[in-house]
Amino acid sequence: MPSRTAAELKDWIKEHRITEVECVVPDMAGIPRGKILPAAKFISSIDTQTLRLPDSVFGQMVTGDHAETESTTYQSPDMLLMPDPTTMRVVPWYKEPTAQVICDCYDREGKAVAVAPRQILKHVLSLYEARGWRPVIAPELEFYLSQKNLDPDYPLQPPAGKSGRPQTGRQAYGIDAVNEFDPLFEDVYNYCEIQEISIDSLIHEEGVAQCEINFNHGDPLELADQAFMFKRTVRQAAMQHDIYATFMAKPYEQEPGSAMHIHQSVTDNRGRNLFSNRQGKDTRLLLSYIAGLQRNLPAVMPMFAPYVNSYRRLVRFLSAPINTHWGHENRTVGLRIPESGQAGRRVENRVPGADANPYLALAATLACGYIGMRDNLSPTKPMEGNAYASTRFALPKHLLDAIAKFRASSDLREIFGDAFVDLYSDVKASEHDAYQQVISPWERQHLLLNV
Repeated sequence: MPSRTAAELKDWIKEHRITEVECVVPDMAGIPRGKILPAAKFISSIDTQTLRLPDSVFGQMVTGDHAETESTTYQSPDMLLMPDPTTMRVVPWYKEPTAQVICDCYDREGKAVAVAPRQILKHVLSLYEARGWRPVIAPELEFYLSQKNLDPDYPLQPPAGKSGRPQTGRQAYGIDAVNEFDPLFEDVYNYCEIQEISIDSLIHEEGVAQCEINFNHGDPLELADQAFMFKRTVRQAAMQHDIYATFMAKPYEQEPGSAMHIHQSVTDNRGRNLFSNRQGKDTRLLLSYIAGLQRNLPAVMPMFAPYVNSYRRLVRFLSAPINTHWGHENRTVGLRIPESGQAGRRVENRVPGADANPYLALAATLACGYIGMRDNLSPTKPMEGNAYASTRFALPKHLLDAIAKFRASSDLREIFGDAFVDLYSDVKASEHDAYQQVISPWERQHLLLNV
């Protein structure tokens, strides 16, 4: 989408006869928070810079409650919201002409709020820019469809499609299985076209009623914005068809989890892929990028796997990695090098879950690769066989272990800053505490009358 000036933004609103504008800020969970304004009020706020939001939104948990943090204050000062004109879109599922725009956050001194997830990604990209590097990424987002689940104590059930019958078995890559939900996906593609979300192929994944949509490769910030809008779009489209779409990492007990695989490469300012030489072989820079991921993946896991549920996905033999091994055309490793030509040479990070905040997942994977290239690190030997058989280079198995590694990483503190590492860790730890207060059906089933 071409850049717009403030004057052009006003003209765009009038041209599309917009009556309301949603000013959204992605929080730590990737939930859109912000304000809804009449179009005239929004236009005037651009001129007067009076669009504000408390900075406490970044201390909110996925539950909506505020985390226990050392930085929590009763004042909760307002941030100035600055709409990014390149993100203005029509919201296609409303009857009334409505627009949405993603906002950046600034403090009273005019400095960008350093803990904002979108700013975290911007900062990482600035490190690349300073060295003449330009990262290129392409996410793949998996998600499940389910019947409406009005009581969270009950397990999810697959929805019925055009045939009127729910799926009862896995239909990986099944064309007819996807076609069961043609009306829904026609809406999804239509909504994405209206919002200029650049999605590519649609497939049925391994799980029952599990699908995956791939994005075209491009600029990381633009793709993070698109993934952020896409998740909301799919959920809204599904509810219009009286079903749910969920990006929860492990929503069905016996099915594989949902990932956000991130394909990534680095080019120079002329667009030349720095991961492949003229003979089409892996470059030293690619190997260092992989090494940076290998060294830092365990510590950055809270940004890839942010919830207790996230770690239920990362188990053997269910299409998810359990360690930091890498290899060529090997889908059992965490870091896969797909077969490609010289221009398409890339790393596929298979660790992030679909439940991750797109801004933070992209910032994390690019930061790890950056550290590897900056420090000229060397990776392990590529994995030739089944990585599930290896007990080396294991990823954290639960959230608290991941948070502890994240807090202790000097590399990540250098990149992201102490304020973000501490606040994000506090939010994740508070969410874990909230989870610990819940008595699960398993406990009632097996402990109530047996112990």
